[in-house]
Amino acid sequence: MGKVTAYQAGVVAFVALGAFTYGFAFAVFVTSIGQPGFYAYFNLDSTSSYTASIIGAVNSLFAAGAAAGAIIQGWVGDWLGRKKAIIISQLFCVGGGALCAGSVNIAMLVSCRFFQGIGLGQSITLVSVYLTEVAHKNNRGLLSGLTACSLASGYVVCSWVGFAAFFSSNQVLQWRLPLALACVSPLITLSGIYWIPESPRYLVWAERKEEAWTVLRRLHHDASDPEELSAHAEFQQIVLQVDYDKQQNTGYIQMFRKPTWRGRSLLVIFLLFATQATGILGIGNFQVLIYNSLGITGYMALLFYCMYALIGTIPNFFCAYFMDRIGRRRLLLMGYVAVTLLLIVEMLLQKQYIGTTSKAGNAAAVAMLWIWVGLYGFFLDPPQFVYCAEIFPTTLRAKGIALGFAAYFVGAITFTTPSATAFNNIGWKMYLVYIACNCVTVVVIYFFVPETSNLSLEEIGELFGDKVVVHLTADGHGIVEEEEVKQIEAEKSVHERIERIEV
Repeated sequence: MGKVTAYQAGVVAFVALGAFTYGFAFAVFVTSIGQPGFYAYFNLDSTSSYTASIIGAVNSLFAAGAAAGAIIQGWVGDWLGRKKAIIISQLFCVGGGALCAGSVNIAMLVSCRFFQGIGLGQSITLVSVYLTEVAHKNNRGLLSGLTACSLASGYVVCSWVGFAAFFSSNQVLQWRLPLALACVSPLITLSGIYWIPESPRYLVWAERKEEAWTVLRRLHHDASDPEELSAHAEFQQIVLQVDYDKQQNTGYIQMFRKPTWRGRSLLVIFLLFATQATGILGIGNFQVLIYNSLGITGYMALLFYCMYALIGTIPNFFCAYFMDRIGRRRLLLMGYVAVTLLLIVEMLLQKQYIGTTSKAGNAAAVAMLWIWVGLYGFFLDPPQFVYCAEIFPTTLRAKGIALGFAAYFVGAITFTTPSATAFNNIGWKMYLVYIACNCVTVVVIYFFVPETSNLSLEEIGELFGDKVVVHLTADGHGIVEEEEVKQIEAEKSVHERIERIEV
């Protein structure tokens, strides 16, 4: 099984819309602070330190809400299932988006962004979990990588919506319309979620195995395997591994008590926090301010942001396509080295040309930012989400990725709250912080991140010290430990007969 079927592609694309929702709704505030009408309506001076603090507060409370949403999803996704949890997250997204669009003062906007953040934190986390659980091992990088692709696409669409709104003669419409449009994609998700299947791995965990088999065989149908040997072997491995994992207590506290789970939990927390330490949000959220400091103002600053978002998004799709061939570890290592070198060059350019009238120098600084975000999109964006979702067992995946995304959003608070003030006050020196953090991340990845490509989700645990009950054969059509499987099934049959006799 290496090809993606039309049915599987449709399911994955539709669920990935939840990541688009996050990307659009997150970026909508970035475009809002580039609109003259935003500052006029809320009586803010775009150049004052007070305004910079307000912007930082809005971003921080949004991230705090998203972190809370991610943690909540860890419980809800396991309690109600992935599908029902997605419904709840989209309801939060619609409600929060509508309230933000209707904000009448800055205090209301701040509080409503927190509420919206709860739904968006749930949404992006659930998409990552779901896509990972429905993908086949040979194309998991491609399909699960659509989390980042869809998220980045949301950025792009939102940036161009904001650019178009800039030219509206109605200054209130300039910033309210993009905020209101953040409700569209979650409404689409809610309208079609009924036809989306539950995750087959969750169904096995919930003891709905017949339903799980029906879903899995349809998702992983392979015309070249008419006897469905691959699907049978995969299903057998999932059932045996989940049955084994269910014997152990699972919970946020237990994740830090068991050594093999603790290592993965800490690794995921570090990796997704480190994502923010690259500067991707600290720089991205304040693109307009950075361009203003380089002498690029008005609609040109918004246009440049649109180009920045587009250049960062397109490489995501190439990365997802090649990820299963190149490998997660190699992409992450090369990516962190590349973006660090580009940040050094960008820092030196801004040190030299900020505040000057040098068109060539300012153009070089802008170009370097665009190259930097393009490299980030190709090397780092998809693999970080894929890796962090796939290294946990099914019984812990929702909680594991929840911890990672909570760290991701805490990192957003850490690096976006001071960024507006930092770029206003210390300018290019802010890049030194990002460069130092990236150097630490390279070391951690080199020593602690094993490769997971082309392994089934059930076999990845072995890389971190967990017991794997059975392994798939090289062609994926059978189980290596076939005799052990027969023995396990025979023992189950005996136990079932004894239980019937006792009853």
